[in-house]
Amino acid sequence: MKSSTSNPAPRRSRNFCAVSLVLLCAALFAGPNAWAAPKPVFTHYMPWFVAKPFSGSWGWHWTMNHFNPDIVDGNGQREIASWYYPEIGPYDSDDDAVLEYQVTLMKLAGIDGVIVDWYGMDNYADYAVNNQRTLALFNWTRKAGLQFALCYEDQTIRAEVAAKFIATNQAVAHAQQTMLYAQSNFFNDPSYARLGGQPVLLNFGPQYFTTSANWSSIFSVLSGSNATPAFFTEDNRLGLWKGAFEWPPMWMAATNAGVLNATQLDEYLTAFEQKARAVPPWPAYISSAFPRFHDIYAQAGVSASYGILDDASGATFQNTLRRAFTNTSSLVQLVTWNDYGEGTIIEPTAQFG
Repeated sequence: MKSSTSNPAPRRSRNFCAVSLVLLCAALFAGPNAWAAPKPVFTHYMPWFVAKPFSGSWGWHWTMNHFNPDIVDGNGQREIASWYYPEIGPYDSDDDAVLEYQVTLMKLAGIDGVIVDWYGMDNYADYAVNNQRTLALFNWTRKAGLQFALCYEDQTIRAEVAAKFIATNQAVAHAQQTMLYAQSNFFNDPSYARLGGQPVLLNFGPQYFTTSANWSSIFSVLSGSNATPAFFTEDNRLGLWKGAFEWPPMWMAATNAGVLNATQLDEYLTAFEQKARAVPPWPAYISSAFPRFHDIYAQAGVSASYGILDDASGATFQNTLRRAFTNTSSLVQLVTWNDYGEGTIIEPTAQFG
């Protein structure tokens, strides 16, 4: 990627695209000693991209209020907020042609479902826009026979309270209404992912509602058999809920000059699995596989960088995916399909095919 800043060009490596890696790992475990049945594989998806000419403007996630996608370099690539460039160019997540393309790739790759990063449905910031695009994706995953799940960002409540969009004493009630919306529009659909009969719900955090009692109250308004979600939080199980999921542990990079190395990554994954299997073990957990981490936040002036996890010519993804397939987790989450800001993309890009 070239931009008006002095960003270095991304290092090209002989990485693998999403399709080849999933098929490769399926082949690695085929044969008489293979596991009896493959685990469900979900990919974490960001629905927040807004782009010209589809929507008439460039959304924040392509610009981060710094880059200008109207600037095109000599290779025909637009200036975007990422070190990596989509194979189809910067797109709009509400474009049916884009969604059909992405869902078809997922289906061909053997992916079973999508976990969407969800900010709720409020008409605040870009939450309603993201929800519109989530619903559009849901229509396409349903057509393709893929499962669907949400990863709810409760940091939205914190932002809305800080902006006085909602009152502090109304936060739990507001979250209850959000869950009722999720039940009506997602949980009750036959294609929504379930575990033990319960709808699967991830939470990126928690970041605002930090106690098990908070979530018991939030879920108490849901009605019907098995209405309470199979609830997974990041890194650590919260209270008596189902379990947790992994995410690239970039906080560890701070101890190594901003670079997360393979040893640190192995320590994190091992510690996570030990927590999950401790006595008494968690009812379930989700293992995540990821290709790399290379954010552009510092270059965009958004925040300091979280650091770099190198793709190691595809070895990072191969190793994390192999581990996820062979441990005792219930689900595998690919992190991510398309988070361009953090560089964890597995969909086809100009850099990696």
